[in-house]
Formats: sequence, structure tokens, C-alpha cells
Amino acid sequence: MTSPKLPTAADDPTSTDAQIAQAGYTRQFDRTIGRFGSFAISFSQISITTGLFSTFGVVLGYGGPAGIWTWPIATVGTILVALVYGMLASRVPLSGFSYQWASRLVTPKLGWWFGWVGFAFLTLTTVSVDYAFSQVALFPLVGLDYTPLSGAICTAIVMLVQLALIIWSTPILTRINNMAVWAELLGTIGLILLIFCAVIFANKGDWSNLTSTGMIHSNHYMGWLGPFMLSALLGAYTLVGWESAANLTEETHNPKQVVPKAMVRALVISGVVGMFFLMAISVGIGHNMEKITNSNFAVADIVTQTVGSVVTHIMLVIVCIAIFACGLVIMTSNGRLVHSMARDQRIPFAETFAKVPRPTGGPVWSAVLVAAVSIAVVATFGANDNALQNVLGAGTLVPAIAYAATVVLYIATRRGYKHKADDFKLGVWEWPVIIGACVWLIAELCIFLIPHEFRTAQYYALGALVLGAIVYFSVWLRRREHLNKMPSMEVDET
Repeated sequence: MTSPKLPTAADDPTSTDAQIAQAGYTRQFDRTIGRFGSFAISFSQISITTGLFSTFGVVLGYGGPAGIWTWPIATVGTILVALVYGMLASRVPLSGFSYQWASRLVTPKLGWWFGWVGFAFLTLTTVSVDYAFSQVALFPLVGLDYTPLSGAICTAIVMLVQLALIIWSTPILTRINNMAVWAELLGTIGLILLIFCAVIFANKGDWSNLTSTGMIHSNHYMGWLGPFMLSALLGAYTLVGWESAANLTEETHNPKQVVPKAMVRALVISGVVGMFFLMAISVGIGHNMEKITNSNFAVADIVTQTVGSVVTHIMLVIVCIAIFACGLVIMTSNGRLVHSMARDQRIPFAETFAKVPRPTGGPVWSAVLVAAVSIAVVATFGANDNALQNVLGAGTLVPAIAYAATVVLYIATRRGYKHKADDFKLGVWEWPVIIGACVWLIAELCIFLIPHEFRTAQYYALGALVLGAIVYFSVWLRRREHLNKMPSMEVDET
């Protein structure tokens, strides 16, 4: 007697595995990521400790401690953008996020450029995060003097370790990241409480710092594109990368609901915890404003003077773990994006980059490519004293462009789509959310495109687009037919 045939994913047209088949692909990854894992991916790439340890000293130079009040503005604006992303991630649940969305909803040619901008953004962010690992965490922890060359060498070594983990195993990578997220959350909250206790009970701080402009002249401080607005770098750089959860959609259980909610939860928690952390370290500056503003290790120096060197070393260990995990997730996401473009034959040597040897491991050669490009970028900064600051600016402008383009993509394609029962939807809040996201993105782009302070970042972004044009021309010459076709997406048909 034969056993009855059990239903499979392919038998259910609403299942995410069936949607992969309907999109024209064979499933290559095991679904090993659950709700917390998806949240942890978004939270880890945001990594408030990474962003705040990297940018707080820069913001002190732009707008003083009062600049921290741009953080809640950036948080709310970014959450609105994430809600729009959530609707697209639910609509087209495929790895490659905006590359897939633009390719399938408009044209593969436009999708290619979305993919390239995503690749440039993730590459620049990988470099800036792993540079931060060296400059603001590891070197202060071990007591070494930072130099551009030593920082570049350390950053390249870190990238090679991350590459090995990505190729080895996605489940192990996820476990490492989950533990890093818990360590970052608990460590940051604990540090906030310790600093506030030191300020309240030992008088090791100055509450007036919360409204102080520090070393910055207060004239026109709140003016159009004045110092306060320039401080938006703080939130604009830190609160990015949450969309990486959408880039691992094909490895996530029930991604149409899990991924959108994971992105929003990660931003809400990051926004709240980050605000309290910023308040604590601003107050903790005390009366040493000039010294802290001119320090290469501003946050570490604040922690030392308020709660002591032992706590500083413990926190720096946690920060090292958090920043390493952040870089690991970014590189993983970038590898998945390259793999997604490669399986559509959209890049040179696509057959090689599309290979996934094991369903529980990463796409080997795609991961090698993104690591090699990141190390090449690091090599160009080997003698640059301002490497971290320059890459921070570029790593903020490029994602702002990508976010704005993706919101416009959603607006342009929403009318022709009929929602499915299992879609992530906003209902009557959809248009208010879209309008709010547009207002924030326009303001953000003005901040990073108009002032001369971000001119170097603009040159980097322009250089990335010019390089993209060269690569696109190469693809157009050799793979022209693949830029004009895309497998049907039956799940998107009305």
C-alpha cells in the first residue's frame, strides 16, 4: 500500500517556494531564517553602536551635541521609507530586493541600475563599517596607535574572515549574528544606565550639553542647511541597511509577512535605544567639550571619563562584536545581490557568480567578488588620514539615492497591482506614509547634495555611477539579450 502524497510547496501557488518557481528560478537556498533571525539581520546592519561610535565625533564637529536631536527626525523618516519597502518586499519576495522589484515591475534595464546602486551602497558601507571596526573599536581596545596603513591592513584582514564565514554556512552566520545582536542590545542598554547613574550620583556630566552647540558658532545654527541640519549625518548614516532582510527573502520562512515587520521593528528599537544612548554620551562629555570634539575616539573617551576604563574595555569588546557582525551581514547581503543579478545573466561571468555549491552556504564566487572589490576600495585609502569620514559621507549619500528611487518606483507601479491575501498592506495609511517618506527623502538629499561639506562624498557617488556606466556598457555589448528579458512573475499578475 502506498502512502498518500503529501502536499509540497509547488502544489500551493501562494507559497513562497512556489513563487520562486513561478519567477523562473530553481530554489538554491534552504529556508533557515526565522522571525528573530530576520529582525537580527536588519538590526545588525543598522547597528547603532557601529553608526554612533563612527559618526558621533564627526557630528560634534558639524553641529555639537545639540545635533543629536536630528536623530528622531531621521528615525521617523526612515521608518516611513521602510514601510514602503515592506510593501514591495511582500509584493516581489525574491532575493536581490530593489534590483528584482525594478526589473519585474518596470524593465530589466532599469533593474540593472537599481542593482548597481545597491552594490555600490553595500560595498561602500562594508568598507566604512570595517574601517570603523579598526579605528573606533579594535585599536582603542588593544591600545594601539591608529595609522591609515595599519587601519587598512586590519580592515582587509577582517573582510577575509567575514568572507570565510559567509562561504562556510548561512545557519552558523545567522547564529553568530543573533548572538551579536543580543550582546549589542544588552551592552548598549547597560552602558546607558551606567552613564546616567554616573552623571546623576557622581556628578560626572553636564545636562546643559543636550542643547549645547559645542565648538560650533551658534549663529544661523538652525538656518537652512545650517549646522543642525548637517548633523543629520548621524541618523542618515546609521539608520541604513535595514533592507538586508529583504535581500535574504529566499532564505526566510514566510517572508511576505516576516521581512516587512522585521525591517520596521529593527528601526523602531534602534531609534529608541539610539536616542537614549546619544543623550547619555552627550551629557557624559561634561566640561571637556574641546578635548572630546578633537578626539579620534570620542565615544570611548566619554565612557572612560564617566564610568572608568574597565567598563570602556568591556563595551569596546561588545562594540567589536557588533561592528564585525554588521560588516558580516552587509557583505552577505551584497553577495546575495550579485548572485541574484548573475542568475539573470546580468553581469560578466554570470555563470560563475550564480553558483551555490550548498543550499546552507553562500554563493561562493559572488561572495569572493564583493570581498575583493571591498578590499580594493580599502587599498585606495591606505594613506588617507580622512578615510573613515570620506567613506561615511559616501555611504550615506548613495543609499539616500537608492531609497528615493525605490519609493518613486513604488508610486509609479502601485496602481496596476492587485493585493493578495497574504500581502503586507498599510490600508488607509498607505498614502500618508508615502508622502511622509518623500518629504524625508527630499530633505535628506538636499542635506547631502547642496552643502560643500559633502562634496567629497558626492565625487565618490559620481565615481560609482561612472564605473557603473562602464560595466553596463560591457554587459550591453556581450549580454544584450539578457537586458531585454525577464522571467514572468505569475505571483504579480492580477
